[in-house]
Order: sequence, then structure tokens, then C-alpha cells
Amino acid sequence: MNLKSKKFFFILFVMLYGITLHLMSFAQEKKLTFDQVYLFAQPRLVQRLPSLKGWLDDNHYLRKKSKEGNTYLMKVNAGTGEEEIFVDFSKINEKLPEGWDASSYKDVTGDYNVYLFSEDNNLYSYTTGKDEFKQLTDNDEKENNPTLSPDGKKVAFTKGRNLFVIDIETGKETQLTFDGSEDVYNGWASWVYMEEILGRATRYKAYWWSPNSKMIAFLRTDETNVPEFPLFSADGVHGKLEWEHYPKAGDPNPDVKLGIAHLDNGKIVWVDEDSTKDQYTAWSFWTPDSKELFYQVLNRGQDTLQILAANPGNGTTRLVYTETQPSWVEFFEDLYILKDGSGFILRSDKSGWRQLYYYDMQGKLINRITEGDWTVEEIKLVDEENKRIYFEGSVHNSLEKHLYSVKLDGRDFEQHTSIGGWHSTTVSPHGKYFYDSYSSINQPPKLDLFNSNGDLVRAIADSKNEIYDDYELGKTELFLIPTEDGYELPAKWVLPPDFDRTKKYPVIFSIYGGPGVKDVKNNYSLYLNRFFIAQNGIIYFTVDHRGSAHFGKKGMALMHRNLGKWELHDYIEAVKWLKQQPFVDSTKIGINGGSYGGYMSAFALTYGADYFTHGIAEYPVTDWRLYDDIYTERYMDTPEDNPEGYEFGSAMTHADKYKGKLLITHGTMDDNVHMQNTLQLVDKFTDLDKDFELMLYPDSRHGVGFPKWIHAQRNKWRFWFRYFFDKEFDKE
Repeated sequence: MNLKSKKFFFILFVMLYGITLHLMSFAQEKKLTFDQVYLFAQPRLVQRLPSLKGWLDDNHYLRKKSKEGNTYLMKVNAGTGEEEIFVDFSKINEKLPEGWDASSYKDVTGDYNVYLFSEDNNLYSYTTGKDEFKQLTDNDEKENNPTLSPDGKKVAFTKGRNLFVIDIETGKETQLTFDGSEDVYNGWASWVYMEEILGRATRYKAYWWSPNSKMIAFLRTDETNVPEFPLFSADGVHGKLEWEHYPKAGDPNPDVKLGIAHLDNGKIVWVDEDSTKDQYTAWSFWTPDSKELFYQVLNRGQDTLQILAANPGNGTTRLVYTETQPSWVEFFEDLYILKDGSGFILRSDKSGWRQLYYYDMQGKLINRITEGDWTVEEIKLVDEENKRIYFEGSVHNSLEKHLYSVKLDGRDFEQHTSIGGWHSTTVSPHGKYFYDSYSSINQPPKLDLFNSNGDLVRAIADSKNEIYDDYELGKTELFLIPTEDGYELPAKWVLPPDFDRTKKYPVIFSIYGGPGVKDVKNNYSLYLNRFFIAQNGIIYFTVDHRGSAHFGKKGMALMHRNLGKWELHDYIEAVKWLKQQPFVDSTKIGINGGSYGGYMSAFALTYGADYFTHGIAEYPVTDWRLYDDIYTERYMDTPEDNPEGYEFGSAMTHADKYKGKLLITHGTMDDNVHMQNTLQLVDKFTDLDKDFELMLYPDSRHGVGFPKWIHAQRNKWRFWFRYFFDKEFDKE
């Protein structure tokens, strides 16, 4: 090659290299769009992980897969990765009416032999072994919460607020209770029990099959004495009024008692309880042999909880365990009764941190299983054969969650996950393997298979798409903020992608802030709004206060009778720290949250008005006298017992301090945090001649669902742009 040729190729190389660098630079500069973040439009930076359905045995797990329009449940060999079809839903579809999808069953037995379906307010079953499809009901009234018995031979459900059972073999339907009405519910929870005791995941279900499939324990609820609250819909010409039984702080509670229905004769046995006591009855657990029903009773003051055992034959009870705390006690939602009859395991926070305890069946402590100033988050597996319990917890770092195990006698403590971050695991029946969905602040979720030593066996899936690295996302960091009285508050921020320490940036606190919650964790959320905030030149910021789960029950208990006090104290401490950073614009400190986070935002712009300048309070509690009694009294006691706490904790009390810019949003038919909260704050502001912004969403319940949710997000961005940048937001 002559000199002229070499020169030509050198120039060509430089040009191509420059073009490549330019294209690489262009690729790195891609920005998220509003539609990608809030409408989940393509292209997606991250995707959902595959659906795994648990373990068949110690060597095989189940994975749901779709291929060529068909859906399968695959049996996967953990050691080899070899797959075989365990359930071919397309084969079941052939037996079902046209258009049905067998993979959308309502319930299924543990061996995947009996499937339960609900279509057009009727129930149907399909039994694989018999290749038999049956219609079980034929009426216009909906069967709620249908559930197969453990042996797969019967179905229980509620209808018209009564409890029913159907024998699949004979088709015989038996009504077990007969007094259901607008005020009396059998096997169906009241709103306040569902929301604050049993949990939303129950969908109001308040009955429990016995392991031998011969009995059903259920709650009977009478709301006759519970005040009703009106929810108004402005639809149509005349509108409509919906009444909701809703006990506010200090109000009468529903009368609840526990019954046991015997299916062989239809007899109802009522558990012996003192009906004159103002208390809560819930969270039943059958012993594995079905001979006793453990249940829990919590006094109205919520500082003393009893575990009792009922004889299902005659309803007599015996006291098993009592726990009393100066602040409050919460129901044991994961009480575990050992199959060998030796006792039960409790996850209690009575020491100031939630730990594991092993009691015999009489309630005598056998031994404390775990100990320390850290939290056992969740029991994952009790391997009774090897007398070992697997659990997830935050042992060395409250920002992370890992899988651990220990012998029931407290010996041989092991950590099974080692990768830094937040882990959610499912352990095989004897702990030989576990699959693990985990992430960290800068690592989107992965799903991998590990052996008991924590060694990687196989990578199953990665949520991170190929285009992820083409986007210029803000830098996420975790750190601690010291308070004047010695606390170190966990905090997280996302800095703008083009962050420049010489510039001044607004800040948005993204907050929930309720007792015992962690807003700050070393995990990765698939909801990418934090990056959208940062790329628009705003620092996304989150911090946890001393009453969060990072500080155990010791920290949470500080909030007793004082909701609002310590949360805002610590958020103000964080604002003081932020103002010391040269790149923070102290004239633009915003805060945004919904529900309890809405309360925090409203409280920050009133009580904390000297520190917070802008806020969006979404469906906020504004006065704890307006919220439900179970949640509120757990932390605040009754208004009669704690008038000073209620007065201080109300945003209305501090409304005269308000001087910033506040947007309040609320759904007009919110049945959880009533719009009454917002209206009373609006009334206070207008009496004080304060300027604020208000957006109501007609017929929306708690939170704002689609399609109004789209407007709600754009409206928030219009607020931030108008007051942070003095310009209009254009989502395009």
C-alpha cells in the first residue's frame, strides 16, 4: 500500500470513528417520554419477569409459559433446567365453552387436578382426572370469593351476604347461614375489617376451610350500630347517593363473632366469646389435624392481643398466648402451627424488633429462634423434617432484604443470598434450591435459581431490555442524613442526567411516610417516574423518618399518639440538610404523596411551611378524626383519650401557616379517605383567604384509575413546571 492509499484509509478511519462516537453519543442521550413512563408505551426499558408458580417438590418448580397462542404450565428440573409440560391449558380449553381461557381459573387444587371457574355470575369446575366439566350454579346473583376445599370436592362462596357450599360430585348446593342482609354479613368482611385487619388481598373474604375439608370457620359481622357515610355520584340528571358503613375514630365498631359450620349436618357452632367486650376478632388458623381453631382477639385499645384455641365441636375456648405492649399490638398474620403438634411459631415485635419465637401448644415459650436489632420480614418456609425455618430479613442493613435460615432451636444461622439488594425468594420444600427475584437501585430485577449455599445454578430472566443503556438516566444514590438528636435517616435521590454542581436544582420529596413503612430501599422500581423527574431538571428525593420500619418497633412506637409529629420533624431535618448542598434551590422544595403521603404533603405545606414551598397532596387525610377507627386508634387512641394528639396532627390546625403553593386532588367517591378530608381543608383555607389549587376526579375511588389517571399525571407536571420553571409542561 502506497503512502497516498494509507493517508486515504487513515482519513476514512477517522471519519468513521467520529461518526461512530457521534452515534454512540446520540444513543446515550435518549430521553424517556411521558407516554413511556405514565402510559407504559413502547419501547419498554424494563419488562416483567416470568411467572413462576412455586415448587412441586425439592427438585422441580413450575413456570407458566405461552407459545403460539397456547398457555402451558411447565415442570422444570431445577438441576438440569430440562422442561416438560405439566399442564397444557389448550387441552383443557377444548373441554370448556368457546372463548374461555383455562389459565384464568379462579382456584385450583394443589395437584392441579380440579379447576374452578367463574363466568357470568356462575361457577364451573373441571376435573382433570375424570375429564369432567360441570356447571355448578345457575342464577343471576354473583358468587363471591369462591374457594375449593383442600380435597377439591367442594366449593365455598358467599352470596347475598350468606355462606354457601356446593358438593362438586353431586351438585348439591347447601346454604349454611340465613340472616345475611344489608347490615349482617356471613363469611364476608365489613369494609373496615377488610381494609385494616384482613387486608385488601382477601377481597372481603372472611371464611377459612379446615384442612380435613369438613368444616368452615367464618366471621359473622353485624354493622347495625356502625355509622354510615354518604358517597355522592353526580352522574346523570339527579345523581345518586351511596351509603357506606364506616366507623370513624371513636365510633361504634361492627359486632363480630366467629362461627364454625359443620358440613356433614349444616350445624353452626359459635365460638364462646364475651359479646359485651369492645374488641376485634380475626386471623384464624386451623391446626393441621383440624381438631382446634386458633384465633386472635385484640382489645379496642389495641395494646393487648390474645391467641385462643376453640374446640370446633362445642365452641369452648382456652387461652394460649397473651401479648401486651405500651403502644400497640398487631395481629399475627403468619402464625405457623407445626404439623407434628409440638407448637407454633410467632413473628413478634415485642422486643422492639420483629423476631421469631417458638411456643408449645399451651403457649409456653420453648425458645427464642432469632434475636437482634433487625427485622424478620417474612417467613418463607418451615422445613419441619429438618427442623429449620427460612425467612427473609434485614439483618446487617435495613435497606436490604436477604434470605436466611436457622434451626428451630436458634442454632446454625445461615445467610443464603449474597448479592447486595432487595431479594424476594421462593424456597423448595426442604431448602435444596430457591428462586430469587432481586434488584438494587441501579440494577433492574433479575430472576435466578440458586442452591442452598447461595451458588448460582441458572439465570432464568433479566427484566432489563437491550435498549436500556441507550437512555441517559439520572444517577441514583443511597445515603444517610444525620439528625440533631442522633438518628441517621435513610435517603435516596436521583440526580439529573446532566447534573452540574454549579447549578441550582428544585427538589421533589416523593413520600408515603406511614408507620412501619420503608420508602427507601436498595431496590429497583419498574415504575420509572423518578427518572422522568430527574431528566426534567429536578432532584427526585426520598427519605425515611424514625417511625419507619428501618428503626423497628422501637422507632414506630415513638409515633404512638403523635401522628404527624416525628415524620415532619425528620422531613424538616432532611430539608435543612438539603439546603446545605450548594446545588439545591432552597426556594423550590416540593413534596408529593398520596393517601398517607397526601397527609404528609398537606401537613408539610401547613405545619412545615417554613421549609416546604410546593406540594401536591393526593387524596389526603387532613384530620385523623375523619379516618377509620381501627387504623387511626391503633396509633392515636380515640379522640376522647388523646385530644391534643388529634389537634396537633390535623392539617387544619396549622392552615394559617400555609404560604406556599399546594395542589390538592381527590376522587369524589373515595370510600377509603373520604373527600370530606379535602373539603374541610378547602373550607379552612378559604376562610383564611389562602390561595391553593384543587382538582377533583368524579366517581373516582381511592387513588385515581384509568383513564383519569393520565390526566392526574399531566396535571401534576403542569403544576411543577409552572412553579418551578415558569413555563407550561408539554408531554410531547
